[in-house]
Amino acid sequence: MSIETMGDRRRETVSVQGRSVETLGIVVERRINGAGSHDPQAYPCNELIVMVGGQALVERSGEGVDERCLARAGTVWTGPIGFAEKAVLSNPIDCVHLCLPSGLIDRSAEHDFEVDAGKVELAFAGGFRDRFISEVAHNLWSLSTQPPHTTDRLYVDGLTAALVAHVVKHYTVDRWTPKAMPRAVDSRRLKQVVDYIEANLDASLALDQLAAHAHLSPFHFSRLFKEATGSTPLRYVTDRRVEAAKVALESDDSSLMDIAREHGFGSLDNFIRVFRRATGETPARYRRHAPG
Repeated sequence: MSIETMGDRRRETVSVQGRSVETLGIVVERRINGAGSHDPQAYPCNELIVMVGGQALVERSGEGVDERCLARAGTVWTGPIGFAEKAVLSNPIDCVHLCLPSGLIDRSAEHDFEVDAGKVELAFAGGFRDRFISEVAHNLWSLSTQPPHTTDRLYVDGLTAALVAHVVKHYTVDRWTPKAMPRAVDSRRLKQVVDYIEANLDASLALDQLAAHAHLSPFHFSRLFKEATGSTPLRYVTDRRVEAAKVALESDDSSLMDIAREHGFGSLDNFIRVFRRATGETPARYRRHAPG
């Protein structure tokens, strides 16, 4: 029987695109979390949330804790059972939610770490990147979209055991240390810059231009932008161009030259070099192996 999830409680602001119930009771959901305000709701189970598409300013708060981040593919959050969270999103985001039934983390704490389960509690954590959690979420969601195989249960059980052990090791309240909140780039300024970047990926985007949109000097803007996002402004621009190019490679038949020009890479050679550095493969190879 499927457990209740936050997707069930936020039907007015969240669209559940797909759901599967795996062994050990884990529910894997693909949700579009809508733009705007999500009223406070308590998590009915422990959740790990991995963003797979979109970009947005995400602000979460509850029980005296506030967090804010510029989220993109690979951003991770946790939702502890019983924690009443309010969220505000500047844009819709596409996420895979791993919903863990009550007791799963407790059992791992006792059996794998010999820790008193009564002392183990998932932290309210967010705005970070964790490659292991992201890969597990991707693999479990991919599995749910494929025809069943006799080895599925063994595979899921192994992934689940490793995932829960990873969470107990890194993301319980006694182990998680939240990052300090950014000092000066407020949400409004940051959104202005991000929106400007999204609207002008095909153009030259110099540091001076971006700083001017934030009404800051280039030096202070660069430092504060990195504090707020974990990335320098120009690295963020490059990452967004690569992500946009991926979408184009997957969804249309435009030539590589056209995609390079339309996404601000300047030349085909530069597009190939930057794309390969970011993804480990050329645009042509990525297109050949893209889903669909």
